[in-house]
Amino acid sequence: MSATLLRSLLLALSLAAAAVAAVASDPSLSDDLELDGRGGSVEAVFDPDQTNQYVLDIEAALARAQATHGAIPRSAADEISRKANVRFASRDKIAAERKIVHHRMVALINVWRESLDASARQYVHYGATTVDIYDTALTLQLRRSALILIGHLREIESILINTARSNQDAIMPGRTLGQHALPITFAKKVSTWLAENRRNIERLKRVLGELEQSAILKGAVGTYAGLGQEAMAIEKSFAKELGLRPPYPDDWHGSRDVYANYALTLALIAKSFGAVGQEIFLLQTTDIGEADEPRDRNSISSSSMAQKVNPNKSETLIQAARTIPRLAEVILDDVVNFFERDNTSGPNAVLEEISVKSEANLMVARALLEQLEVNRPAMRKNLHRTKGFIMAQRVAFALSPAMGKEQADKLVHGIIYRAMEMNVEFRPALLSDPTVSKLLSPTEIDRLLQAEGYLGLARDSVNAVIGHAEALRRTDPVSERRAGR
Repeated sequence: MSATLLRSLLLALSLAAAAVAAVASDPSLSDDLELDGRGGSVEAVFDPDQTNQYVLDIEAALARAQATHGAIPRSAADEISRKANVRFASRDKIAAERKIVHHRMVALINVWRESLDASARQYVHYGATTVDIYDTALTLQLRRSALILIGHLREIESILINTARSNQDAIMPGRTLGQHALPITFAKKVSTWLAENRRNIERLKRVLGELEQSAILKGAVGTYAGLGQEAMAIEKSFAKELGLRPPYPDDWHGSRDVYANYALTLALIAKSFGAVGQEIFLLQTTDIGEADEPRDRNSISSSSMAQKVNPNKSETLIQAARTIPRLAEVILDDVVNFFERDNTSGPNAVLEEISVKSEANLMVARALLEQLEVNRPAMRKNLHRTKGFIMAQRVAFALSPAMGKEQADKLVHGIIYRAMEMNVEFRPALLSDPTVSKLLSPTEIDRLLQAEGYLGLARDSVNAVIGHAEALRRTDPVSERRAGR
């Protein structure tokens, strides 16, 4: 092989390695790769190798920011950025080193530093403290997690929009305090889930905004000591290198309120879907039967009662609504720290757990809502379970012009009370009442007892909720490809 060809091959290999390193150290590029590959799930975001990659990306961003402000040589920053890849810091070597030094940051740096040119080694982690690096890494992980969760919520939102649109004519009993109240549509019921889901997306977007201001490079006690006179400018450049906004000016290491807000938002999301799960759980009971979770014919609900078709996914949502908020409580406790900061609660593992469990819960919710079967005949049958009394309000309003609303209510209440005692339906009870028969014809009574005619502005309300959600979707911080259509 000629010397010229050899030099060309070496140059090509060098450029390829630099390109790989650039992707690893550029969060705008590596984030896309994460979503399309191993990092597409929340669990993958917290994978140990991925965590180490975040740390290396942060160390590279720190070096570039310091070089920009003359704190370290540009050549050192370039070398650090080129080697900011977990290929140069194997998990096994880090584990072995940690057994010696008993410090995770020092172990990682010691192993990684071996891959760097001698001239750059002394500038790794220059003036920074461990908590700056790992809190910023956690911020990036929670930011990625929030984006992924927003994607799941958007997918659920699409399902709810379609379900609402297709069930505008599915009339069913509206229930208050467990009793039949007035007719509604299943679309109206679903629209409340849709609206709450959208509010949760907006909450998570606000948390995302807080996380994007939570890069931190303030040193051990928040005074920037060890980072030089340009430390504040370096911190802003550091955040920019990571694709984040200018950081909060305070030393929040001992506050943790942004992380607590993230966890509390996930707790609220879990509660929202717990309510959805509970509603579907009740709607598919034997005595109501207005909705069903589909089952494979080979699925067994009971080992001893072959007729049973037990709820599954809805039950899972109810359980998660109890467990996920408990995790948020642990993270909330970390807002109370000793002095400038401490590590008594060790919240990072719990933040990982609540993030992973929240994604799993949203995947269950999506599957449940996507496969949900609506039983319109059962809804229609249940409308008549109260023998037409669900239309009492409409009848009272029809009588009001002749006698006033108060007297009309008293009259209808008395008619219903007597009809219940005699086990008579509402229509014959109305026809047999002399006052009603003078004011309303049989045809008019039949019209008043039709549930289709007393849905108020349900359709308009549903359309308004859908329109509101669709308008806000256009403001979401992620693309359609990333966050569901």
